[in-house]
Amino acid sequence: MKLALLLSTFLAYASAFTAPLSAKPSTTSLSSTLETSLGLTVETGRKCPPLGAKILEGTGPEALAWFENAELKHGRIAMVATIGFMVQKYGVHFPLYLGPSGSNVFHPSVTSGDWMLSTSSGVSFSDIAAAAPLDAVKMVPTGGWLQILFVAGWFECVAYQRQYNEGGRVPGDFGFDPLGFTKRDGGLESPELKSLRVKEIKNGRIAMLAIAGWVANEAIPGALPVWHP
Repeated sequence: MKLALLLSTFLAYASAFTAPLSAKPSTTSLSSTLETSLGLTVETGRKCPPLGAKILEGTGPEALAWFENAELKHGRIAMVATIGFMVQKYGVHFPLYLGPSGSNVFHPSVTSGDWMLSTSSGVSFSDIAAAAPLDAVKMVPTGGWLQILFVAGWFECVAYQRQYNEGGRVPGDFGFDPLGFTKRDGGLESPELKSLRVKEIKNGRIAMLAIAGWVANEAIPGALPVWHP
């Protein structure tokens, strides 16, 4: 029941952000856009792979921008996921708001006055800290997942507004730059940031493959016959 509720909520969010359809745009327009796409690097021979070309067949620059945004979002989430997976797997935890225990790296074995993640299910932060990655995911209560999905849905609304309704932004730019990296001559189109954007795409692709392999190996031991945490 919980799984069905979570899936239905997730699909409700996802259905609101399907790829925009174009009214039979010219192939020339799409080809010129593909030639300048940052995602076409030396690993792909600086050409769009056949499967990607087939998916984009009959579409235009708007659809390409949508897929570029989707790849960057998934890559960023995967990079965070790989860090979180290793932290949980190796048992490296950080102070939880200077709480008494749970994720407190200074006193991980202290259980007196432990903080509860969910009083109804009886799950404490110490329980989460001691669990394997996939077990920790299962221990998050339904209310916690609903909060995560709500925040993710809110972010998608903001991203959609800034990328498609307002327009004028490169894929992956959602207007969030608290450290001011883009406040330089040329902005995101400057040579330095173009180089960093390419590196982000590459690292995101590696992270997506890595987290998929690690999760598969966690669920089915031995499924990934290479190094893994």
